[in-house]
Amino acid sequence: MKSTFIINNKIGRFFIYLIMVLGIVSVFAPLLIVLNVSLKSNEEYMMKGVMTLPENITNISNFIRAYVEGNFTRGFINTGLLVVVSVPVTVIIASLVAYTLSRFDFKCRKIVYLAFLIPTFIPGMTVTIATFQVIKALGLYNSILAGIILYIGTDIMQIYIFLQFISKVPISLDESAMLDGAGRLRIYTSIILPQLGPAIATTVILKLLGIYNDFFTPYMYMPKVKTVATGLYAFSGDKLAEWPLMSAAIVLVAIPTIIIYIFLQKYIISGVTDGAVK
Repeated sequence: MKSTFIINNKIGRFFIYLIMVLGIVSVFAPLLIVLNVSLKSNEEYMMKGVMTLPENITNISNFIRAYVEGNFTRGFINTGLLVVVSVPVTVIIASLVAYTLSRFDFKCRKIVYLAFLIPTFIPGMTVTIATFQVIKALGLYNSILAGIILYIGTDIMQIYIFLQFISKVPISLDESAMLDGAGRLRIYTSIILPQLGPAIATTVILKLLGIYNDFFTPYMYMPKVKTVATGLYAFSGDKLAEWPLMSAAIVLVAIPTIIIYIFLQKYIISGVTDGAVK
């Protein structure tokens, strides 16, 4: 029985490692293929295909051309502006909403919570026309303010993250602060907010990546405002046949995202799960 258990255990571990290896390959193989193609000239790509190694691994001409033709300087500036303005406002709104729902007892609290929850079950495309009409009526179409207003909208995920962390802060701290004469706003800024470090980090990262990778909002509501995601659209159409150039543009856009995720992945994972587990 013991030998059978050992054999079964080894077989189980083998399949676990096999699945892990297959998962790693499925994630990194496309990235490596795109990087491989980006280092080739268009003629080399057409003659030798995708899988062969580039003749010159230091060939960066595609990256230079992609950066210039995609106007990524303007794209990074506009995307950075969207992030710098939208992310802090989102954090403040989401944390204030979570603080209100967690600490204030009022009749419509459940209704307010449902008001944030119900839209998550409605496909975003179904409200696109209405949203577009509102943005146009406000005179914000083709303005970066359109993207800022749409991005600062707080969703239930951000509120949920903050709720989990605020629920761990003892109410007795609020009561002690009230006895010392502190108001609700002072309690929020001096007691609640300092306890939300991991939640704030998670919200900032998720929102930053969401804005950085979003193509639909800039393309739909501000097509004349160049962002990083819409910069890739410059390589469609007549440039679609130039796969090395397109691959170089994809690598340029992907590099910041990969760097951010590598260094900050622990905050993403812990921020989403820590509040619920503890």
